[in-house]
Amino acid sequence: MNQLKYFGTDGIRGRVGFSPITPDFMLKLGWAVGKVLGYRSTKRSKQVIIGKDTRISGYMLESALESGLAAAGLSASLTGPMPTPAIAYLTRTFRAEVGIVISASHNPFYDNGIKFFSIKGTKLDDYVERSIEIELKKCLTCAEPQLLGKASRIADAVGRYIEFCKSTFPTFLSLKKLKIVVDCANGATYHIAPNVFRELGADVIPIFCQPNGININKKCGTMDISQLKTKVLSKKADLGIAYDGDGDRVIMVDHIGNTVNGDQMLYILAREYLYSKKLDGGIVGTLMSNMGLVIALKQLNIPFVRANIGDRSVLSMLKKKGWYIGGENSGHIILLNKTTTGDGIIVALQILSTMIMNRVSLYELCRNIHLLPQILINVYCFGLSNLLKSHLVKKEVQVVKKELLDQGRILLRQSGTEPYIRIMVEGNRYSKILCLAKRIASVIKEEINKVKN
Repeated sequence: MNQLKYFGTDGIRGRVGFSPITPDFMLKLGWAVGKVLGYRSTKRSKQVIIGKDTRISGYMLESALESGLAAAGLSASLTGPMPTPAIAYLTRTFRAEVGIVISASHNPFYDNGIKFFSIKGTKLDDYVERSIEIELKKCLTCAEPQLLGKASRIADAVGRYIEFCKSTFPTFLSLKKLKIVVDCANGATYHIAPNVFRELGADVIPIFCQPNGININKKCGTMDISQLKTKVLSKKADLGIAYDGDGDRVIMVDHIGNTVNGDQMLYILAREYLYSKKLDGGIVGTLMSNMGLVIALKQLNIPFVRANIGDRSVLSMLKKKGWYIGGENSGHIILLNKTTTGDGIIVALQILSTMIMNRVSLYELCRNIHLLPQILINVYCFGLSNLLKSHLVKKEVQVVKKELLDQGRILLRQSGTEPYIRIMVEGNRYSKILCLAKRIASVIKEEINKVKN
């Protein structure tokens, strides 16, 4: 089966102004989506939910998508800036044909992308993406004038989603005794996350909640939690919560400034569900999941399996196993007993409820999981797709594996969302794995220079 031209591991993504993130392509994409998904529906009124994060390019791309959808006979319901999981939720509740999110997640402002959700609030199946790409090759034809779509706004989208998030938090609990610093990365959660925690009683200190279109993810959010840590310590807060630009990832900070990543949150949730007799099955991680998580879960006799990297792979494995908790160390966690996709706000609420019910701090919840040192180095490789097949790179990887023996792991992969080769080395000693990761990065850079010269 041929590889898709436009769809990657998480929708379509790229640099704004360069193919495929251009207004003309977005118009054609909207039309293609309308042709594929609109004709599958027997409903008279065919609706599409469109949300976006806070990137300045979102307005341009949104208008183009609207036009394409209208040409295919589908009407667009616009939410304005909203987290990605909010669009998944609204797509389900409105029974829309499809939900569209204009976002590049944790990427810088000059990137943007498109994610899609089915009527069930899940990512589109591969065959649907393939059908859309087939339609993109055809000439755009306009629906009859009386069948054209139109655009409108969902006035209460924010309120609907806030109430949904709060509904996943036990009604007999309150956040009244907690002081929480919330870093919204100047992204889509800026007007939602602080209000969710505030309405549940928390003393909320919001930071990076003033988006201007170009400051999304800039030295803030899950990509850089240094200022969150500083604020937690200076304000003597109980904890800090950081989101990425579109709100599907969450990273936390305890009261003494320690990072709590996705692996640790998976452990906290698994342990809580086990002790409350609500755990059905095991936990799904990825190839990037730390061995410390595997060891901690094994001590609790909780099954663990690794899926390929990416939330689609995690979700696929969860469905295959019949389990409902999975995620990545990046903070992208899926709780199928609560919602259909990764949701940073809902995950944070489950961690907070665990703290309150057990009357312990976030620091104490992490005491029984000990993560191994892990190094991640990104090597820029735009336009170069075969570097991992290089003889010299393969040879260096084998040498490093021999040096690690059975006391560590190495993983090389091409990012599915950015032009980088990601090098992960995990082991007992930080200094050693840092040296090994740099060695591999050096060989890859040498190969890049050979190709360029």
